[in-house]
Amino acid sequence: MYNSSSSPTLTDVTIGGNTATVRAGGIYNSSSSPALTDVTISENTADYGGGMYNSSSSPTLTYVTISENTADYGGGMYNYNSSSPTLTNVIISGNTATGSGGGMYNSSSSSPTLTYVTISENTADYGGGMYNYSSSPTLTNVIISGNTATGSGGGMYNSSSSSPT
Repeated sequence: MYNSSSSPTLTDVTIGGNTATVRAGGIYNSSSSPALTDVTISENTADYGGGMYNSSSSPTLTYVTISENTADYGGGMYNYNSSSPTLTNVIISGNTATGSGGGMYNSSSSSPTLTYVTISENTADYGGGMYNYSSSPTLTNVIISGNTATGSGGGMYNSSSSSPT
């Protein structure tokens, strides 16, 4: 799914088994604010954001599972210049990035808000669970567990003035 300056509402939907050459095997949001509830995004592949890629976007995810996606960067989700993605009761698990951000990659002033989120069993070279580059996510009641980085930051890797709360 590609959303450009759009805000669709998705409920009880599965997006799986898709491939994109560059960005977002599952959902690509560009200047968009979709609302996803009870959605599964799984087994998608792309260079950036295997499950979801957000560029200048503010999606709202509630009771969403992002699992078993693969990318070079941001296996589960990649946020680029996205100031306010909101994730509540979300599971990000079993995703893989050959580079950074197995579960989530936040770049260029991306500041997602995560509440009651579990980030587990993701794998990457850097930031197995989450990789932050010049980004400051806010985490409340978040579990980061069982993630793996072959380089550094099994749970979380912060660089370039990132300041997660």
